[in-house]
Amino acid sequence: QVQLVESGGGLVQPGGSLRLSCAASGFSLDYYSIGWFRQVPGKEREGVSCISSRDGITYYADSVKGRFTISRDNAKNTWYLQINSLKPEDTADYYCARGPPVPYCSLSYRQYDYWGQGTQVTVSS
Repeated sequence: QVQLVESGGGLVQPGGSLRLSCAASGFSLDYYSIGWFRQVPGKEREGVSCISSRDGITYYADSVKGRFTISRDNAKNTWYLQINSLKPEDTADYYCARGPPVPYCSLSYRQYDYWGQGTQVTVSS
C-alpha cells in the first residue's frame, strides 16, 4: 500500500526557511520520480519541483528557482524540500506526490498518482 506522509510546514516570517519532508512507504524512490506541489484556494495545483528516479535530475518552477531545493534520501525512502527566502506569495498547502517510473520528471500534477495529505506553509510577519 502506497502512503506518503508530509511534515515540516508551519508559520514563518518573510525571509525565513522551512524544510518539508515526505516519508514514503509501499514503493521505492529508486524507481519513481517524485515531486512537490502547492495549492492555494481557488487556484490550480502548481508544480514546484521534482526529481527524476534514476539520475536525480531536478526541475524547478521559475517562481522558486534559487530558493527551493529538492533532495531525497533513498535509504530512508524520504524526500525533502528546503525552502529559503520565503515570501508571502509562497503561502499555500504543499503536497508531495509520486510520479511515474521513468528517468525524468514533470511539474504537471496530472502525471502523479499518489499524494500526501498536504502540509500548510504560511509566510507572514
